[in-house]
Amino acid sequence: MVSGLPPAQLSPGIRWLLLSPIGRVSRKVYWYGLAFNWVIIAIAANMWMNSLPDDVDLASLTFGDFMGSNPLFPVLFVVVTWFEMALLIKRLQDVGLPGFFALVAFVPVINFFAVLTLGFLPSAQGPNRYGPQPDSYYRRR
Repeated sequence: MVSGLPPAQLSPGIRWLLLSPIGRVSRKVYWYGLAFNWVIIAIAANMWMNSLPDDVDLASLTFGDFMGSNPLFPVLFVVVTWFEMALLIKRLQDVGLPGFFALVAFVPVINFFAVLTLGFLPSAQGPNRYGPQPDSYYRRR
């Protein structure tokens, strides 16, 4: 048992899950959070695809076309990226690794395998310096 730690918050809520990088998150909650992220992206992509003219060549479209089509898409992209980073950091901390390794999410190809691998790694047993159990964090005094 890690001693000298402040009291734990054992039921932090959705705001903590998506916005805060502090604490630990279990595999199940991690997958739910990622699914929520992917649904948001799918809804935005669907809105964009439905707004395109019928005669447009889909093979010629780029990510820049998507981002420039609606002034809110860049904001959405930043928000969704923050959600994913918060999930990745907490999942890394649950495994017992520092959240700094979440930066691998910005490396193409490796990010896909890192996100999947984190979803299957088991949680560290017992409390660690990031929280007493998965889906929790230590409160500041």
